[in-house]
Amino acid sequence: MQLLAITIGSVIIAAAFNCFLIPHEVLSSGLSGLSMMIGMLTPLDTGAANFLLNLPLLVIGYLKLGRKFILHTILSVIVISLGLSVIPVYEIANSSILSSVFGGALAGLGMGLVLRQSASTGGLDIIAMIVSRKKDFPIGTLLSAMNAVIIGISGFLFDWDTALNTMVSIFVTGKVIDAIYTHHVKLTLTIITVKGEEMREQLVQNVYRGLTVLDGMGGFSKEGRNILMTVITRYELAEVKSLIAEVDPDAFVNITKTIEVMGLFHKQSA
Repeated sequence: MQLLAITIGSVIIAAAFNCFLIPHEVLSSGLSGLSMMIGMLTPLDTGAANFLLNLPLLVIGYLKLGRKFILHTILSVIVISLGLSVIPVYEIANSSILSSVFGGALAGLGMGLVLRQSASTGGLDIIAMIVSRKKDFPIGTLLSAMNAVIIGISGFLFDWDTALNTMVSIFVTGKVIDAIYTHHVKLTLTIITVKGEEMREQLVQNVYRGLTVLDGMGGFSKEGRNILMTVITRYELAEVKSLIAEVDPDAFVNITKTIEVMGLFHKQSA
């Protein structure tokens, strides 16, 4: 299901670009915006430009964010790049402002779907994910802040009406991402398992959070159990559930919404 959601989200992004933004020379955020600019001003295909620009950041993401995350991100980058090359550039709406708003919302929807599956669409998303994990800021706001340069370049290369439409598109995209990708929502996981040490190793190695292990006993069986407690952000839930199932599919997991966290939330080694 994760791979399907990533693929669907990536196709939505490519459709938003080719059907709403590119026909009106409105740029998207980050490296996607730069690749769109290259596609408009040079013979190089937008999809090819998007893939080439993302290669260096994919390496950084692999080093900082983990193998599984970056493999999912590579899938998203490939699907978006292919979509930009295959989906025809077609002007659905005549109004540039309506296209900016709807295209931005559609792109935000696709990006939000991808981010919820513990992946990204590449580009500045990777940088924003790293900063967001360390500082715990809303990722949509971070992406909007880092894209001011895209708006400026758009104004100088095209015209300032286009730059303002680009600003609108990026703003809407960021708001939709924050509505879907609610990473700032905290969840407490209580995991009861007979494979406590294996589960501890799995979570410590793959999850960017602290962990507490307690001893317990089954109320009916009177057999020994380990109780593992951790607090994660909502965007990590899909990945953590997958990690738990790999070690012990029969583990009992209680997931509750956390109102507030005090003390150390990140790993000290991060």
